[in-house]
Amino acid sequence: MTRSRSRRANEAWESLLTAHASLMKRFNAEPIWGEVSMREYDVLYTLSKHDGPMRLYELGRGVLLSQPALSRLVERLADRGLVERAADPADGRGVRLALTAAGREQQRRVGGRHAVDVARAVTAALTDEEMRQLEAIGRKLAAQGEPFPPAQPHPNRQEATL
Repeated sequence: MTRSRSRRANEAWESLLTAHASLMKRFNAEPIWGEVSMREYDVLYTLSKHDGPMRLYELGRGVLLSQPALSRLVERLADRGLVERAADPADGRGVRLALTAAGREQQRRVGGRHAVDVARAVTAALTDEEMRQLEAIGRKLAAQGEPFPPAQPHPNRQEATL
């Protein structure tokens, strides 16, 4: 990768992170988070996107929390009756997580208001074509998954051998 391409990649990444931080601050300031925090909503939303129960590590792939922090947050949501835990039939030591009826209702109530805020912010800044491009770019980046592919040697540089 050439230096200018590397620089462009880093500038694009910084722009994406800055946009994310700015929008998240804006969304967090909205008066819809009284019953659940944004992080709690993130867990409820991620669970709502799945047809059935999911393991904690699966849930962790969709949220920006460490495993210990996610475990504590799920515990609090379960104590409030928003998430239920059940033994995993495939693995007696494992636990599967799902929304309760109250959790699903809470997610829908907050999610509907949040969707309005997101639509207002995004449509105010982007054209329909830009929104399509942003969605395609986001999906493409998300599809990379982990781990990163190994770095490719620069074609004009000899790599040192041990």
